[in-house]
This record gives sequence, structure tokens and C-alpha cells, in this order.
Amino acid sequence: MGKPKVIGVTGGSGSGKTLFVRRLIEQLQEVAVHSMDNYYIKRTDQPKDDKGVENFDTLNSINLQKYIADLKFLVEGQSLQLEEYSYNNPDAKRKTIEVKSADIILVEGIFALYAEELRDLLDLKIFIEAPGYLMLKRRIIRDEERGYDLDDVLYRFEHHVTPSFVNYIEPSRKWADIIIPNHDNFDKGLEVVLAFLNH
Repeated sequence: MGKPKVIGVTGGSGSGKTLFVRRLIEQLQEVAVHSMDNYYIKRTDQPKDDKGVENFDTLNSINLQKYIADLKFLVEGQSLQLEEYSYNNPDAKRKTIEVKSADIILVEGIFALYAEELRDLLDLKIFIEAPGYLMLKRRIIRDEERGYDLDDVLYRFEHHVTPSFVNYIEPSRKWADIIIPNHDNFDKGLEVVLAFLNH
């Protein structure tokens, strides 16, 4: 196996980046997914806002340096043993998963284009964008399916998710090689990325 192609996918919460990655995986044979979600620090160590609510949308919420170091291992052809993300559910037992290196490595997460050290490892940088009202709608549907209270979802979106998007995620849009709108669907963008990967 030669040097893998490393593709970074980012966007706001509810923009559709995880679905985009899933659709890519369906079309590819040799692929590894390096999800930033698996690098959240423990819930008990998460930073809290002025009301004492854990904020999972700050740069200190994720072990970014460990994430970057592990990506370098994948690029070198090594495998990873990780604890799978449990959506901050304190009652869920986290499973150990293995991420094997592959010809294509998909780097997915809200800060995927934020750090220069991380961007330097990417061969293609993708930003998935969607209107704020759609991201909120998708977030409500998704988090209610995970058992979150609606008031909690709305509070976090206003006080945690939106400030993080404004301060970190949206500014990283300028580093993207391709910006893919996801208002109704991202089919055209998916075709472009697949053409690049199959070239």
C-alpha cells in the first residue's frame, strides 16, 4: 500500500458531514474512518458553562493532539485501538474498536480543518454547509432519537453549538478545497469527491 489519500470533512453540527462520510464509504472499497467523536474527553472532565452545563463544543472538549498523532499513525500504515464514542451517555459501556489504515482515510469532525498541523496532513479538505435553521432541525431530530430533552438540545444549540460554529468552524471554511451545499442533498458534491478519489 502506498501513501493513503487523506480526506478531511467538516461542517457545523447538523450540516450532514457524518451522512456524507457514510455515503462515501458505501462507494469505496479501501477506506478508514478517523472520527473526531472518538476523541471526546471524559464527561466528568468536560468544560462547563456559567450554568454548570457541560460544553462539548469547545476546543478543550476533544483531545485534538491525540487525534492528530493517531492520524499520523494511520498514514504510516499502523492500526488504532480506540474506545468508541457513546454520545456522552454516562450509562453506555464504551466498546473498543480497531481502525485499520487503508488507501483512503476519511478525517471527520467539527474541528477537522481548524488546526494547521491537521490541515497539513489532508490531501482534500471538504466543508459541508447548510442553513442554520436546517442544522437546528436536524440536530433536534437526531438528539431526540438519542434520548435528549428538547429544552436541553435548544439550550446547547444556542449557547454551545452556535458560538463554536461562529468562532471555530465557519472560519475554517476558508481552508476548504471544496464547499458542498447540503440544503436538500449533496449528490453533486459527492460525485466530485468520488471522481477525485477514483482518479
